[in-house]
This record gives sequence, C-alpha cells and structure tokens, in this order.
Amino acid sequence: MIVKSLQLADFRNYDFLDIHFNENTNILYGNNAQGKTNILEALYICVTTKSHRGGKDKEMIRFGKEEAHIKVTLEKKGIPRKIDIHLKNHKSKGIAIDGIPIKKSSELLGLLNIVFFSPEDLSIIKNGPAERRKFMDVELCQLNNIYFYNFSQYQKVLNQRNNLLKQLTREPYLMDTLEIWDKQLMEHGSIMIEERETFIIKLNDIIKEIHKKLTGGKEQIEILYEKNTTKEQFEENLNKKRDSDLKSLTTQTGPHRDDMAFMVNGIDIRKYGSQGQQRTVALSLKLAEIQLVKSIIKDTPILLLDDVMSELDHDRKNYLLESIKDIQTMITCTGLDEFINGRLNIDKVFQVTEGTVTEKNLT
Repeated sequence: MIVKSLQLADFRNYDFLDIHFNENTNILYGNNAQGKTNILEALYICVTTKSHRGGKDKEMIRFGKEEAHIKVTLEKKGIPRKIDIHLKNHKSKGIAIDGIPIKKSSELLGLLNIVFFSPEDLSIIKNGPAERRKFMDVELCQLNNIYFYNFSQYQKVLNQRNNLLKQLTREPYLMDTLEIWDKQLMEHGSIMIEERETFIIKLNDIIKEIHKKLTGGKEQIEILYEKNTTKEQFEENLNKKRDSDLKSLTTQTGPHRDDMAFMVNGIDIRKYGSQGQQRTVALSLKLAEIQLVKSIIKDTPILLLDDVMSELDHDRKNYLLESIKDIQTMITCTGLDEFINGRLNIDKVFQVTEGTVTEKNLT
C-alpha cells in the first residue's frame, strides 16, 4: 500500500498543497506550528473520516472559507485508487471513492490503512482508560467492519440512554422506555466485547516477542483486557446499576468503561512502572500494531511518525528505524540532524514553512 500524493485546499493553514511522496521514507521538517502535523492529519482523516485531534469539521477549514478539500491518490496491491473528502462549514462532509460519492462512511474503511505514532502515544500507558479504549477502537474500526458498525451504533444508543436518564428526572413516566435502550446497548456492546477480546489475544501473540527483543530479554509483557462487564453478565450488571445510573445520570455498565492493563514481569506498569518502562511498552504496542495490521490486511500500512523521534532514546530510536524499513513512512521533525548519517535511508525531504511545502535535495 502506497500513498502517491496528497492535495489540500483551504485545509487548516494550507491555501493549496500538492505533495508527491516517495514510496519509502519521507521527512517533513520545519519549526513548530508551520503545518507539518496538518499533513499527517489529512491522511488520517482519509482513513477514519475524523481528525486524530478530535474537534469538528469546521475547525479544520481555513479561516474565512466555507469548505476544505482533501484528495489522496494511493496504490493498493498495484491498483490506483482515489479518495476525495470535502469538509463543510454547515453541512455533513462529502466523501467520494474513485470519483463516486459514497453514502456511508463505513464504505471508506479498509481502503487506506494507517498507523499513527505521536508523542501522545508515549503516554498511552500512564494516561486514563479513555486513551487505551481509543487505541482499541481506532484500530478495530479500521480493520473490522463488524466492529465499526456495532461501535457506531453503540455510541448512538449510549448517548440516547444517557439523555433519557436525564430526561427521567423531569418525566418519570418514560421509565418503561429505558428497557428498549438497554436491549440495544447489550446487543451492540456484546459484539464489541467479543471483538476486543479477539484483538487483545492477537496483539499479545505479537507484542511479547517485540518487547522481549526491545528489552534484551529482560522483560516479559502481557496485555490484559479489563472488561467492565462480560457479555454473559451484561444484563445482570446493567440491572444492578440501574438505580445508580438514575442518580448519576450516566450509564456505568458497558464496554465504554473498559480498560487495558500492561503487565511487565507481573507488575502493572500503569501504576508502578518507570517512565522508561512505560515508553518502551508504548513503542512495543505501536510496533505490534504495525505487524497486526500487516497480518490482517496482507499488505503494509502507511506509518505516520509525528515528531516522535526526538522523544525516544538512542536504542529505542534505532529499534524503531530497523523495524520500519519495508513500510512507507511519513516523519515530521524540527531538524534533520538526527537522520543524516543515521540508520534510516531518507528518500524525500520536504521543508514546511507557514503552510508552504518545498522539496529539498540533501546532496
């Protein structure tokens, strides 16, 4: 899988951009707040239809404009494909694949696969459970249409149920309708739990060897899926929490309360690991993610490294560089010193300055 080119119009700080990538390693360098991450963000949107930063579509449209345009040309298993996305100020986004508009964003899933690695990911271990759930959801939604559908439906049902809990304080006669949302919550949530269980099993099979090599055989890792409820006990636990839900005005049972634990030599490093251990596990997790995607799609994903190299020490950086030689990679950084005469073959270099991208020749 190769991204050939990216065109932007009125996206973030770009008036217009037409950038053509090398199939191997591409470096985007420049000072902070120049627009490097915006390029990676645009590619990410073409996978998930959403920004990795969160927020609304209108926040990504250039100031004073009504819409932004993202166009990606890629090659998948030798076949050229195109993705067009229009972000609009006051309307839903428009998406087209190979020039044909699609009605459901799910039709886009799997066309382009990306692994995104940023400094924030180095904190995924010590951050709250929401970050770890997001990791599972983003990857599963890319790879699994069944999960994407049930995840999307679950979010809608969860919002409806939470709204009803608030409404019941004013209109208690609506209590009977709560059971309708409970059934749908269990239906979609149970499938999410099943798919997450399978995901963690596959991830464990891969990450153990990676982490062992990364730590010189000193550390053994195991990821535990900490379910808020099992699918078998979903209904029972939901009923047990009903009175508590009515008081707190929020749903306390379901996969939206799940977590992941990272056990290193039997110790939960979310709580007791050093910063170095936590960063090593985060790196192992991302490298395992790459291998997992490869095994599922039978192709290589695109790797986006957003200013992450400066956050890694020498050994971790070298291990990462050795691991990505066969993957098309986009790397953002503030300077080139760490790459010149390094272990990474640089194929294309772009300087980014105030929304202008200039290709540079290193020779």
